[in-house]
Amino acid sequence: MKSPVRIAAFLSLLAPAVWAAAPLPTVTVYKSPSCGCCGKWVEHMKASGFPMVTIDTENVAAHKARLGVPVAMGSCHTAEVGGYLVEGHVPAADVKRLLAEKPRATGLVSPGMPQSAPGMDIAGKVPYEILLVAKDGTTTTYARH
Repeated sequence: MKSPVRIAAFLSLLAPAVWAAAPLPTVTVYKSPSCGCCGKWVEHMKASGFPMVTIDTENVAAHKARLGVPVAMGSCHTAEVGGYLVEGHVPAADVKRLLAEKPRATGLVSPGMPQSAPGMDIAGKVPYEILLVAKDGTTTTYARH
């Protein structure tokens, strides 16, 4: 029979592996092949630990419609992750929060192209909001930056 001390020591070696955070899900992003800010957002997401699949397309609108981007809430690229829509320059931290909280929603949108958002990186801090899109298409403020 093994001693309790040896068993405890063995379990303490396993604990970090068991408690380690689960890997982040893959983000699939649909973007125009010529959009530079979309590529910068992809790099922002990669730097935050997300595996990325980038699909260059001239018909991003079809993916917006399929995923449920509300009219007038669009941006230059559309993504999906963990069963959610992510439209535009949404910060990785907000996507991580969405995946952790798992709200009953369609996803997040960053309407337009806020100059302070990840991937835009234009000098100066201009406040912008990230909106949560409910299943019925209505939106509420999810985060302010």
